[in-house]
Amino acid sequence: MEQEEEILVDKNFPLFFKPSRNPNKTLQPAKPPKPVQEPVIPQIEREKSTNPNPDSITASTASFSDLGLAEWAIQTCKELGMKCPTPVQSHCIPKILAGKDVLGLAQTGSGKTAAFALPILNRLAEVPYGIFALVITPTRELAYQLAEQFRALGSCLHLRCAVVVGGMDMLTQAKTLMSRPHVVIATPGRIKVLLEDNPDISGVFSGTKFLVLDEADRVLDVGFEEELRVVFQCLPKNRQTLLFSATMTSNLESLLEVSANNAYFYEAYEGFKTVDSLKQQYVFIPKNVKDVYLVHILSKIEDMGIRSVIIFVSTCRTCHLLSLLLEELDQKATALHSFKSQSLRLSALHQFKSGQASILIATDVAARGLDIPTVDLVINYDIPRFPRDYVHRVGRTARAGRGGLAVSFVTENDVDLIHEIEAEVGKKMELFECKEKEVLSEITKIYKAKRVATMKMMDDGFEEKEKERKKQKMKTLADKGLLKKKGRKRKRINSAKQ
Repeated sequence: MEQEEEILVDKNFPLFFKPSRNPNKTLQPAKPPKPVQEPVIPQIEREKSTNPNPDSITASTASFSDLGLAEWAIQTCKELGMKCPTPVQSHCIPKILAGKDVLGLAQTGSGKTAAFALPILNRLAEVPYGIFALVITPTRELAYQLAEQFRALGSCLHLRCAVVVGGMDMLTQAKTLMSRPHVVIATPGRIKVLLEDNPDISGVFSGTKFLVLDEADRVLDVGFEEELRVVFQCLPKNRQTLLFSATMTSNLESLLEVSANNAYFYEAYEGFKTVDSLKQQYVFIPKNVKDVYLVHILSKIEDMGIRSVIIFVSTCRTCHLLSLLLEELDQKATALHSFKSQSLRLSALHQFKSGQASILIATDVAARGLDIPTVDLVINYDIPRFPRDYVHRVGRTARAGRGGLAVSFVTENDVDLIHEIEAEVGKKMELFECKEKEVLSEITKIYKAKRVATMKMMDDGFEEKEKERKKQKMKTLADKGLLKKKGRKRKRINSAKQ
């Protein structure tokens, strides 16, 4: 995982459109002076949650019928078991229906998807034509999940929803876009390529009413800026822009200042937040026995009443190796990482969601947005570098008011990271009780299995895939000018040391 930099978005970045004077404009003959008027400054309406317990999913609004939604939408919510709106829904839905740009900041599992999907579908039902909404999301898996949720909420509208992500046939995707589905859910890279390769596609977005950035803090990462510039150029200026995230960044804050539609900012909390129903624990262990502790905990999940587990790792290599190790130990597990083809990624996710495999080993491609109700345990096999990534990872459990457990494997190299995470989320992790003698009793068996797994990984060509992917990544960074930037930074650091 590359070291991230906190970079403010350029004020000319066309996410929101702000009227500005053109200094290069040709001078016109003088006209009679007009009465001086105060410039219209877009107002930012900020609202923080007044709920004494921001983790509660109970809203002050009695029902969805109080939010201005159509009767069909209210009935759909009932059929889907959505009894009353959550705070982010009750605050944001009326503002979106009123035509405002909205930034919603709320914890994982708080119902953010319905907060933007319901008002979009409500407006779509009134004027059902063309590509009505474009939703940009950082990962392929999240794009497919969002599509499922849109289809469920819009089931009575005969909704046409298209998913446009990498790893799938581009010709088919281009044809799908030209057929003008109502809602397009896309990852930044693939939609950029389609727009650049086929000039006709940009025209189908000319009437788009809504732009949504889901997991907005990640989508607005500097690595996606080039892709987003291309996408936004084909969107009309009179669109509504909706940003939703579980973590706040300076990029999101700065974009509020250039909103042309009097933005509404709903903030359920400040900083980073994990829900109170989540139990957060740690195991302090030597690095060379992480696998032994992992296998021990997995052997106890049935006794602990845990239905399914997500194990987060930092690299594709570790993810693949752990999946081979557990396979060698006859543990039913599936792996999700970016080296897999899209069809294999979807298959892995399907196996996990359907219960065919109760263990999912994943990199951070699975850390955001995925909503799988059976996940009772999240294991941080590798500690993430940034507190916000920890918040998103552990947010895969204890969702929608349910309980959950997160266990982090801490080695001597991770102590500072853990202290930083605890400081940011405002909670101390508790010790996860393990009997060391019982854990290490299987160490020989697990070490043998790991040697076999390592040989299998060499035989299946993973090394070559890894080299090719690294080469591809370096080329992409170079094309975006990010490598030069890092090079300059290193030179400044070296000169400062001398």
